[in-house]
Amino acid sequence: MIPISVCLIAKNEEKYIGECLRRLSAYDWEIIVVDTGSTDHTVDIARTYTPHVYFFEWINDFSAAKNYAVSKATNPYILTVDCDEYLETDVQTGALIRQLTDQLTPDQIGVVSLLNPSADVSNSSDNAVTLVHDHVARFFHKDYAHYEGAIHEQLVATNPNSTLEFVPIPLTFYHNGYSSVELKMKKTARNIPMLKEALKQNENDPYLLFQLGQSYFGLADYEQALPYFDKALSFDLNEQEEYVQTLVESYGYCLLYLKQYSKALALEGIYSVFSKRADFVFLMGLIYMNNAMFDLAIHEFLKATTISNYAVDGVNSFSAFYNVGIIYECTGNVKEAIRYYKKCGKYEPALQRIAALK
Repeated sequence: MIPISVCLIAKNEEKYIGECLRRLSAYDWEIIVVDTGSTDHTVDIARTYTPHVYFFEWINDFSAAKNYAVSKATNPYILTVDCDEYLETDVQTGALIRQLTDQLTPDQIGVVSLLNPSADVSNSSDNAVTLVHDHVARFFHKDYAHYEGAIHEQLVATNPNSTLEFVPIPLTFYHNGYSSVELKMKKTARNIPMLKEALKQNENDPYLLFQLGQSYFGLADYEQALPYFDKALSFDLNEQEEYVQTLVESYGYCLLYLKQYSKALALEGIYSVFSKRADFVFLMGLIYMNNAMFDLAIHEFLKATTISNYAVDGVNSFSAFYNVGIIYECTGNVKEAIRYYKKCGKYEPALQRIAALK
């Protein structure tokens, strides 16, 4: 089995770091914690799980802090984890991790799955949380890759002439960082000034433009988000990168929220490229629905239910069926509406419509 060092950076994470480290300590991994200025019990909690606790003066640069943590690791392979992420583990997963990590080559980057509950800041309900499935590069050989970028840092090849290959590994984390409106507002308020400062250094970086737009999007400030998405999309982008898929989808939702329905129809022109993910197909259903193109909308929603690749829970299941039900109900076909609402399972809005129609 490949020797692994798990690296974390922390600041005032006493609420989360204990559970995070407890789960990581179930494996025979070296754990490195770098504190960047905590004033709570973060360091004390960390020391109950690992003797490898170090200190780094915060300089508004996540990559600098993470690279420092990596420099303290004694093993060649690194797994980076955030303090508010909990590893979903069991015995079978552990065996699979050992099997797959043994097969990785040094120029391969392991991509983990991140279950990311994201609070809806435009909805005050405690239940207004969407579960998003992200895929994040986190596992690498420290001689072949390092972090770059002050915020929303990315792994890049240490040798500029080499190419890294990104491959999925069977690790799943549950991320608590944006699970409440309060947490989301706090983190986004921290991120936006850092992103703007980074953008001053490279105003034509589409990834930074995307992240800044996404920050405003998460705050439901769509008018602020849209110009950043527009500018990011003006560049020649690598359509295979996952953030580009999310960029296109967020851009489409911005147009819908701002009631620019006819402009959103232009996404038909890139359908063949981005329709590999159910989220985009579902988005096209919404675009057609808001343009009163109901037959096309139904077709897209039902197509979304046949696609296994997705990011947001519901786009290929209950949310898609619910929207089909809405269309049938609004066009007077109550029987079909109820049939599709029933396909939504325990989705509460669908249950409410069934009760109302009966």
